[in-house]
Amino acid sequence: MIISASRRTDIPAFYSNWFMNRIRAGFVKTRNPFNAKRVRTISLSPLDVDVIVFWTRNPSALMKHLTELDKRGFRYYFHYTITGYPRILERKTPDLNTAIQTFQALSDQLGPHRVIWRYDPVFLSSHSPLEHHIQTFSTIAQSLEGYTNRVVISLIDLYAKTTRNLDKIEQLSFTDLKVYNQIRDDLLHPLKEIAHTHQINMQSCAEETNLSSLSIPAGKCIDDDLIFQDFNIRLCNKKDKGQRKACRCIPSVDIGVYNSCLHGCEYCYATSNANRAQHNYQKHDPNGPFLIE
Repeated sequence: MIISASRRTDIPAFYSNWFMNRIRAGFVKTRNPFNAKRVRTISLSPLDVDVIVFWTRNPSALMKHLTELDKRGFRYYFHYTITGYPRILERKTPDLNTAIQTFQALSDQLGPHRVIWRYDPVFLSSHSPLEHHIQTFSTIAQSLEGYTNRVVISLIDLYAKTTRNLDKIEQLSFTDLKVYNQIRDDLLHPLKEIAHTHQINMQSCAEETNLSSLSIPAGKCIDDDLIFQDFNIRLCNKKDKGQRKACRCIPSVDIGVYNSCLHGCEYCYATSNANRAQHNYQKHDPNGPFLIE
């Protein structure tokens, strides 16, 4: 079993104490995000958990616990998002320099193969035009050379809830998906070349469009090949049926909760309402079996 912690919220940034308490207790309880009455108890015994995949923008609070995870026999790797958007789009994420320094420290602790950089989502707007992406991506890639082997990119999915949040921002205009298809090569080709220059392999995440013409392969964020290479564990390579059609990840169990992340990213698919996220965070009990009771 693979534990995803989590596509739905940033557990390392905001709920590390809870996570470690659940590790020590040996189990966690989750509710189906579409039917709260459906409760599942999930073992967190190292005998039952093959790998933990962490998703985060700020692992600082969890890093002090990694030695304990190691001693308990857990295997894990990180997806670490650094995008460097302006504050109007990312209100409470770590500043770019801090994010890079923390990434480097985490990589020093685990190795570059276990810390994957996510430049995700790629979002074109009046505050993040093409030139912004090329300059910011170049800055990050140069700083992460030798600290990661892979960068994952994904064009933004403009869900209705995402568009509603973006529409509330004054003086913000953003690019619709039809335009992305027209300028895709101008956007992604230079990013691919920058990554290559800094010895970082680029993969896409759940993209409906085939990017093989740009030499950007479709990746797996929860990746059986990476798990075999890093931990010598051979897992099934079937697709996770619970994910989007274009997603190539293998099956995992997510222990997060939507609308509980406090980073304030206006384009986020997992947090549709910042006030609700704050309310859920206040309800959080670090000693309870549920992330949000």
